[in-house]
Order: sequence, then structure tokens, then C-alpha cells
Amino acid sequence: MPSTTSVEAPVRASHPTPTPNQSALNSTSTTPTALPDLVCFAHLHWDFVWQRPQHLLSRFAQVGRVFYVEEPFFHNDDLIEPHIEVKDRQNGVKVVVAHLPQRLRGQEDAADAAQADVLTRFFADTSLNKYIFWYYTPMALAKSRHLAPVLTVYDCMDELAAFKFAPPALREREQELFRKADLVFTGGHTLYEAKSLQHADAHPFPSSIDKDHFGQARQEMPEPADQAGIAHPRIGFFGVVDERLDIALLGELAAAHPEWQFVIIGPVVKIDPALLPRTENIHYLGGKDYQELPAYLRGWDVATLLFADNESTKFISPTKTPEYLAAGKPVVSTPIRDVVRPYGDLDLVQIAATAEAFGTAIERALAQNTDTDWRHRTDEYLKTISWDLTWQQMVDLMTQRLANKPA
Repeated sequence: MPSTTSVEAPVRASHPTPTPNQSALNSTSTTPTALPDLVCFAHLHWDFVWQRPQHLLSRFAQVGRVFYVEEPFFHNDDLIEPHIEVKDRQNGVKVVVAHLPQRLRGQEDAADAAQADVLTRFFADTSLNKYIFWYYTPMALAKSRHLAPVLTVYDCMDELAAFKFAPPALREREQELFRKADLVFTGGHTLYEAKSLQHADAHPFPSSIDKDHFGQARQEMPEPADQAGIAHPRIGFFGVVDERLDIALLGELAAAHPEWQFVIIGPVVKIDPALLPRTENIHYLGGKDYQELPAYLRGWDVATLLFADNESTKFISPTKTPEYLAAGKPVVSTPIRDVVRPYGDLDLVQIAATAEAFGTAIERALAQNTDTDWRHRTDEYLKTISWDLTWQQMVDLMTQRLANKPA
């Protein structure tokens, strides 16, 4: 069956279109348009949360075709045969989803074989002849290892094997991906320290920032209706609410400081919502679209990284750290290594490990809103990072490796 676009899902948000600025394009002699088509295999839905994959791949889509292959969609019946759905998204990215019948649910090998078959036909129908593979999940090898990319990139943004419900085969598949990969990029320095021991051509690319987008929080903006009635001081967090969030710390802080209002923005995933602390000064506002975040940030007094100390946070490099700072907000974080280095070491973000220390740090952060020296040092550091620069450096490495490939 040929690919189809007949089962179009609604777009979650009308995201701003990040494009590589001219200084990024001119930063080296690399010509990005020389890159082949790019096919990304991801475990995250494109429309879920706007984060690293969206920032990078939307930039690649400005200079070439980008196909974002999601996890399959299983129907509740056997009335359809395996087929491909293509969904057009902002920036020219095409989201590719394999639709599978109910009979293949739970049949991992058969489902992978069906996906491999429909992807092979899709590549032929779409004239995908020369292409780069870009992996976010090693598990995608089962449906793609038979294909022949001219370059393979593993953008390892998280230690997925440490997350809840990680597939048992993930570590073994990652070793296979290391053998296939020409380049390995990591989402932070701590992750780089681990992965560079397993691949000779690994490069750290920590979370970066769309300064113009989050800088809107420093300007006048309408207050979102669901936040307008919340009193100050407001202590905020945005991100996916999952096993990485220290819900015990949140509960302790809220109980110890009833004078503060805790605003939590993000979808609840992989944890029971009933386990979340519920007090009058904790406000769960749910998931928000990327373009809405600056308006919420503007209304906060302090932004936080309320991450737990567990296996799932050992290697993370939170994108929200520079996003909070670009919005002009003082930040308090638990001691996540990629936040301590460099933000804590540079005294740009306050670090605290216990509820008592975290509360004290928030009190200091509340005073930072009028600290012009802290704001100046923060802005000087933010000038050194951007998604445009990250994207261009990745392009340079990929172009070099392609040039070194035998004809």
C-alpha cells in the first residue's frame, strides 16, 4: 500500500519557525545545502514538546528534506494493512508514522518487520536514494538496519536506558548503533564523558537557547488567564512532569513556605498524577505550547529545576536552564551536573540539594531580580550559545565526514 496523508492529526501548536541566521550560515566555509536528505528516527512525538529534536531538525529542514519517523500507531482492529502516513509540519519537516493493525500489537518482531517493509516502499515512493540517518533511539535499528544511509548520526540526548519502562534490549541496540554511527553527538558534557568511552568520534553539544523567543519574557506581554489570579511570589517550573521531577522536594517546599505559590507547567507522563503533592499553593497548569512559555515565565519571580537525584537525571542537560535565564529569571536548581557545570560554577544559577537549602536559595534568588551584576554576567554568557551555532557546528562535522567517505 502506498504512503498516505489521509489520517492527518491536528497540529498541537503553531510553533515559531526557527531558521539559521545569516551569521551562523557564514560562520564557516561549509555549504549546508550540500547535505543529503535527512531521516530521523525518534521516540518522541513531534507535536509533544518543542525541544532539542525540533530545534535542530527544523533548522536542517531550511536547507533540505527532513523526514521525522515516529513510533508506530496501532489501530484497535485489523481492518487496515500496514501503511505510512505523512504529516506536514512547520518548517517543512515531514512526520512519518507507520500505521499497524491490532494483531501486531505486542508482537515486536512482526511489528518491526512490517515497519521495515512499509519504510522501504516509502523510501522508493519518495525518491529517498541518498540520505543521512539521524537516530534519537537505538530501538529504531530494528526497522531501519537493512537500509543504506551515506552517513549515520546518533544524537544521544538522554540516557534512555535509565528511564522508566525502557526496553530491555535498549543497551544492546545502542552498542549496535555505536558500531554503525559515523558521529555521536551528546546532549551534555556528562553524557559525553560516558559515550566518548564507547565511540571514537563523539562530540558534546549541550542544550542551547532560542534567545529571541524566551527574551520576550523581558517585555510587556498579556498575562495568561490561568496564571493571572495566582498571587506572588511565584516559583515556577516547566517541563515534562515524570520520574525526573522531585515531587517530594516540591511537597516539602510548598509546606514549608505557604507564602510562595508554585506554578508547575507540563504534561504528566509515566507517573500517577495522584502521587503529586496537592496543596493550596501548588498550581498544576498542564502542558503549554512552546510559543506560550514566555508569557508564563514573565509572571514568575523565580524559575526552578526541581530534579530528583536518580538514574534518570544522572546524564541530563536541561534545555530549560538557558531558557529561564534568557527570560531574565533567577534560577535555583538541584545539583544536576550539567547545571552545576557551567551555570553553578559561574554563579549564574544557585544550586541546592535539600529542601531547606533550596528554600534559602529561593529567598536569595528573589533578591536577584534587582541584581544588575548578575543580569549582566548572565547575558554575557548567553551570547556564547545558540541553537544556530549548535546546528552549524553539527553541519560542519557531518560535511567533513561525508567528504572523507570513499566515492
